[in-house]
Amino acid sequence: MTNFLECLTFRRNGYQPIGFQRSLFGIRHLQCFLLFLCLTVAYALRVNLSVAIVAMTNANSTNPDFPEYTWNEKTKSLLLSSFFWGYIITQIPGGAIAQKYGAKYCLLIGLLLCSLMAILTPYFAAIGDWPLVCALRVVQGLCQGVLFPSVHTLISKWAPVDERGKLGTYTYSGTQFGTVLMLGSSGVIASSSAGWPGIFYISGAVGVLWSIVWYFYGASTPAESKSISVEERKFIETSIGSTPNTVKPKTPWLAIFTSIPFYSLIFVHCAHNWGFWTLLTEIPTYMANILKKDIKSNAVLSALPYFVMCLLCYVFSFIADLLFKRGLSLSTSRKVFNTIGQWGPAVALIGLGYTTDATLAIVLLTITVGINSATYLGFQMNHIDLSPNFAGTLMGITNCAANVMSIIAPLVVGFIVTDEENAFQWRIVFFISAAFFFTGNLLFCLFGKTEVQPWNNGPVSRRQSTREAENGTARNGPVEST
Repeated sequence: MTNFLECLTFRRNGYQPIGFQRSLFGIRHLQCFLLFLCLTVAYALRVNLSVAIVAMTNANSTNPDFPEYTWNEKTKSLLLSSFFWGYIITQIPGGAIAQKYGAKYCLLIGLLLCSLMAILTPYFAAIGDWPLVCALRVVQGLCQGVLFPSVHTLISKWAPVDERGKLGTYTYSGTQFGTVLMLGSSGVIASSSAGWPGIFYISGAVGVLWSIVWYFYGASTPAESKSISVEERKFIETSIGSTPNTVKPKTPWLAIFTSIPFYSLIFVHCAHNWGFWTLLTEIPTYMANILKKDIKSNAVLSALPYFVMCLLCYVFSFIADLLFKRGLSLSTSRKVFNTIGQWGPAVALIGLGYTTDATLAIVLLTITVGINSATYLGFQMNHIDLSPNFAGTLMGITNCAANVMSIIAPLVVGFIVTDEENAFQWRIVFFISAAFFFTGNLLFCLFGKTEVQPWNNGPVSRRQSTREAENGTARNGPVEST
């Protein structure tokens, strides 16, 4: 039988076995669909307290047959931020664990425990009031801190190079779908016979159900999947340049933290989170005090920007795939879509700072959040570009740093906005966010790379690097022809 490596034909977008026909729905698509559902549930679990806390502190707003808690604004802010205290801590360890032991069980344990904590929330509130709920949310944050590094690790193992942007975008659109689903359904659930506890019971139960399905159908790599065909497995492994017998390399910490492309990735991720979380946490207050329209009182308006963001994920993915097939390089594609996703919102934020019309403000807000989805085809896939072997670890590092920004940004807003009805102070807030978006993308365009880095296969000594250069030995797998 002809050796498999002799049955490869070189194409612009990588290597592919002769005779292999890409199916519309293969096992790699099933894995990405399950990851989409995972992030849908994860974000529903993340935002469920944000929407339930209104009913928990005002029983008359929904079903009055359930307990009401007298939590002031300071306590509510503490509860809503406590999730991120734990979330930051497990980012880097989560990436390292997923890389070393496999992302399947790291993801399974993280989401399952978080789901069980959600189911226990009403009970914890009853027996321990807000301090126990706060502790529970910290634990939920610890559990979810491993999710993004694990998902990134899985995408790096399952997505062929030329499908990476598309499959990654489909997967991460689950974050917006989960937000829309929870914002849109929470009012109905809280007003039903289930009351506000139903928000936690339902989101937690769905998470447990997903965990059961993932246990049977999920796999860390194509080699570990029991359902994948030989052809599809070889196609994926050849595209990403890996084999099932590859020894897992040690993490090259020094090389990672002396890599300029990686530092540009850290900064662009931090800039993204500053702008995104400023919008997510402060826009309702801006609407209420400047435009005299409380957007949180209307579930449709609250969910609209994220619904548009979810839809635009697929639009941008289709356009990127089309441009790639017509010859657009991966580097250009990443930077073009990241520019759309960050400089577009920067312009919209400046406009938002000057408008006093509620309708126009909602349109600008929807545009700002919606086109931000283009970053899924930009910096958010760049971790895998730089190092498929350490994509989870890289995501853990950048997401840890970025979520520090998620905590700092609202505090800075509180320092600047001393009078919530002062439009000039809000304009400063929007300008700062626009500056972060602009600077982050500028650095990414100047210093970001899409080539697999020399440290992808682990630490390399200077002598070994010299010897490999002399022998022409490639450490990064197949190289695209130019």
